[in-house]
Amino acid sequence: MDETFTKIASKCARIMGQPQTFIIAILLVIIWGASGPLLKYSDTWQLIVNTATTVLTFLAVFLIQNSQNRDGAAMQAKLDEILRSLDKARAEFVGIEHLTDAQIEAIRHALEKDIRDAGGRDGLAVPTVERLLQRY
Repeated sequence: MDETFTKIASKCARIMGQPQTFIIAILLVIIWGASGPLLKYSDTWQLIVNTATTVLTFLAVFLIQNSQNRDGAAMQAKLDEILRSLDKARAEFVGIEHLTDAQIEAIRHALEKDIRDAGGRDGLAVPTVERLLQRY
């Protein structure tokens, strides 16, 4: 079932992310809007678009979350492989995405302090990023 859901979710996410799908959605909204005067802006007329958008939004949330979960897991696996393959990398960093936000923040602060202490730099990318942005 997991494999089937992944295939369906991936295909739906791919379709929903296409410009043609966006254009079709806009056209449907225009058709719905144009039908308003014909249907005298009735409660049924309003209910059609409200129901359709609610259902589609509800389903899209699950598709988006599934895609983000897979992308995040794939990215973590790739980063873990890089850490595993580098001689000077700390293997203890593999799997830190499972820690709490507070634990990860503490690790980040410790790394920044370590960089400041070791290299005399401030440990942040701000000066470098500012220089880059000034060039463009």
